[in-house]
Amino acid sequence: MAERKERGTADSEDRTKSLYFGAASMPADGAWAQKRRLASAMRRIIDRLVMSEAPQDQLSRAADVAERFAESLGEHRQRQRLWGFAEASNAGDVGAFFDQSPMIGLSNPLAPPLRLEVRDGTIHGEVVFGSAYEGPPGHVHGGFVAAAFDEVLGFAQSLSGNPGMTGSLTIRYRRPTPLHRALRFRATVDRIDGRKIYTSGKLLVDEVVTAEAEGLFISVDAAKFQALIEASRKES
Repeated sequence: MAERKERGTADSEDRTKSLYFGAASMPADGAWAQKRRLASAMRRIIDRLVMSEAPQDQLSRAADVAERFAESLGEHRQRQRLWGFAEASNAGDVGAFFDQSPMIGLSNPLAPPLRLEVRDGTIHGEVVFGSAYEGPPGHVHGGFVAAAFDEVLGFAQSLSGNPGMTGSLTIRYRRPTPLHRALRFRATVDRIDGRKIYTSGKLLVDEVVTAEAEGLFISVDAAKFQALIEASRKES
């Protein structure tokens, strides 16, 4: 029985790794590639604009261009069909997993982006938060730290094979988390009790822990996830 359980965990980990790294290596060409390129440029604009003291005329010209581009995007068809889920905890199609997420999406300019991988049953995450994420002077806003933990722990609980949604998330802020520094997340599944999946993680800069988290996820039947998709399609 123990051997079967270990094999099941390994299979789930392999599947999760396959989903993540498979999507990471998917060749993005055509409009998809340009969308990722544009999102990357917009991240740099957002980061630099927050602290910029550019002259008024340059900012005015840039705003004119941005406003025209925003209007032009409104002239094109918007995607009606969801690709899947835009978060790691319950990603369906890996395209949505990567490209739409506000935390890890390569085509979402809101994303830092946070990069995740699984090794030996442990989730490893890396991210650099720029000036747009500032809370205390020179440090990351606590809300973004919490959002990142939700994503990291959500990815961890997906290894259970029966992923669900966040039931509760508890963050302990040990010390301020700096901006513009390479940050590392570590997360694991601690135990599973029926539909309840208990996870925990740490956030480190160098080897110093700046925050810790505990997350409880409630496994949700696939049919309920499908119902959410259908409801979203009807609303759109």
